[in-house]
Amino acid sequence: MSKVLGIDLGTTNSVVSVYEGGESRVLAQASNARTTPSIVCFQEDGSIIVGEAARNLQVTQPTNTLYSVKRFMGRRMNEVASEEKLVPYRLVGRPDEYCQIMVHKQRITPQQVSAALLKHLHQLAEHELGEACNRVVITVPAYFNDAQRQATRDAGQIAGLVVERIINEPTAAALAYGIEARGQQTLVVFDFGGGTFDLSAMRIGDGKFEVLGVHGNSHLGGDDFDQRIIDIV
Repeated sequence: MSKVLGIDLGTTNSVVSVYEGGESRVLAQASNARTTPSIVCFQEDGSIIVGEAARNLQVTQPTNTLYSVKRFMGRRMNEVASEEKLVPYRLVGRPDEYCQIMVHKQRITPQQVSAALLKHLHQLAEHELGEACNRVVITVPAYFNDAQRQATRDAGQIAGLVVERIINEPTAAALAYGIEARGQQTLVVFDFGGGTFDLSAMRIGDGKFEVLGVHGNSHLGGDDFDQRIIDIV
């Protein structure tokens, strides 16, 4: 059976890892970077540029270099009025329709953008591992609703991956830290990401992870800090 990849599909950066030999290991890119910028540039000739190379095109090609699309996954146009103002690319659709992005006179979905990123991470992983592996577990914020979780699963399927499970980010963080081996306890996991700042209260014991409550601010991530500095300057 092939290995299962773990992918953190982040608002600002993404990372892929593998579990082998009883421990998890982050897979590095050719440049030895452990994270990939969550940026995808759609060229007019149909080619797609992902990651660091795409970030270098943000200034010269702002309307077709897409970032922070995680904010729009599984959300309708009438839900993203404030987020829409933070990006230079154009969102389209009726108020009750799921968000789409206009690129080179064509509509694409946030799932398609995320799929390009997932496909890139998958290729990096297979190159480093030297074997085929298309089974993945993808993490999402604990506050993600059913539509957002399904959109994430759809992105994986568009990328040609078998999505074994969608798991909450705080649960993944607790597992990675090895907290399950420390007996029964109640704890809070803080997640300060590019798009949001969230905290999750969890109860752990007997091999079970229960999320007791989730709270946070979806406009207090790294992107929002950057925007506030831009506004001040």
